[in-house]
Amino acid sequence: MSDLSGRSVAVVGGGFGGLSAACYLADAGADVRLLEKNDQLGGRASRLERDGFKFDMGPSWYLMPDVFERFFAHFDHEPSDYYDLERLDPHYRIFFKDGDQIDVRGDRAEMRELFESYEAGAGDAFENYLDTSQTHYETAMEKFVYEDRSRLRDWVDADVMKAAPIGLQLTGTMQDYVDDYFENPKLKQIMQYSLVFLGGAPKNTPALYNIMSHVDFNLGVYYPDGGLSAVVDGVVELGDELGVTYETGAEVTTITKSRDSFIVEIDEGEQTYKPESVVVNADYAHAEQELLPEHEQQYDEKYWDKRTYAPSAYLLYMGVEGDVDPLEHHTLVLPEDWDGHFEEIFDDPAWPDEPAYYICVPSKTDDSVAPEGHSNLFVLVPIAPGLADGDGLREKYREKILDDIAENTGVDLHDRIVVEEQFSVSDFVDRYNATEGTALGLAHTLRQTALLRPNNRSSAVDGLYFTGSFTTPGIGVPMCLISGQHTADALIEDYAPVVQ
Repeated sequence: MSDLSGRSVAVVGGGFGGLSAACYLADAGADVRLLEKNDQLGGRASRLERDGFKFDMGPSWYLMPDVFERFFAHFDHEPSDYYDLERLDPHYRIFFKDGDQIDVRGDRAEMRELFESYEAGAGDAFENYLDTSQTHYETAMEKFVYEDRSRLRDWVDADVMKAAPIGLQLTGTMQDYVDDYFENPKLKQIMQYSLVFLGGAPKNTPALYNIMSHVDFNLGVYYPDGGLSAVVDGVVELGDELGVTYETGAEVTTITKSRDSFIVEIDEGEQTYKPESVVVNADYAHAEQELLPEHEQQYDEKYWDKRTYAPSAYLLYMGVEGDVDPLEHHTLVLPEDWDGHFEEIFDDPAWPDEPAYYICVPSKTDDSVAPEGHSNLFVLVPIAPGLADGDGLREKYREKILDDIAENTGVDLHDRIVVEEQFSVSDFVDRYNATEGTALGLAHTLRQTALLRPNNRSSAVDGLYFTGSFTTPGIGVPMCLISGQHTADALIEDYAPVVQ
């Protein structure tokens, strides 16, 4: 085993990547202090509470339950030690803007029949797609996700060569891959919608991410009682048991190396820590450009300007009177042709004229998130990062979205809203120091996947590490949990002697 006993580590940022790394490092014996800018832990998985309503501000889908089970098992625990799960059925409902409606369920035979009803032969194609997706998922997780292959040398070995079909899919797109299976545009959208969670579009996301259909249809969609913030609470509680010290309201403003330790300043020097190692879970580009001196930066401004950032979002949190049938816990509203929306995110940035969006209604499953007789919901519209989002634009778009919901789902919310908050591009910048207001991090484009993402280990400063959605394996709560382990493993490899 490896032993970090006595080594002091500061973790900057309390998102899932930082929380995960803190747990692994504390378990290895390190003295871990986690510093969080905001008054809550969880990063983008924050909680908003107003007048009896409890909103998940960010992530709201509990996917890849195997990753959470693996994380807690490392510490001889299981998720149920910290929170309860409910499997959702349907997984989600889709309203197409031509009036069509689909429920995506966990019954594979039922979904096969649904696909066949839209296109002759699509039932068999669906089965073949999912079988391949499962094989790719299992191979990808074993060889490319749980094993940190963030350097070129990590890809040059026999095991990786045997998994060549996975590697080759880094050069194809999801658009082309799905086109080989289906012709009906609605079926294509069902197989591609999850790209929103990866911050990409069908035309720029590697075909490797067909694995998300196995996640969707085979592994299932769950809800942790109390929302995703209950998962945050669980990981924080685990860290507390392992000896992690948490400090909220502590914005790190400077990180620099000084001989055998770092100088970590909080609030422009009001507090100073001198840990031996630092793990940064804050926005990678922000940390490099704003927290580190120039000679300790790996990447220059030109590098970060050339990155493709995942979308930002327009979020509308609402507490409303009465129920909101026929909305489901997870609901998608999709135009017949969503190419225009993706173009307005990646090619010609603008507020979408014909938006595709997501509605979350946790009160359909959990009575604790809304007062009796009320519903809790939020709407998320992916939009281009870096857009102007002043009050006038927000108000105009609010009306557009409420009108769109009424027209395409039959749920009119205009006169029933009793609690309302908005969150968009500039809020992501202010609250999370998010570069260009990205809601997720670096997009999973062809040139920003696997070893093409920024490394977990700094190449400029010994003892400095990064974790979270900018690094490998990438975007999403499960990936950030794994990233935390990769980062901790790198630090342990560098500084912990192996004890027999």
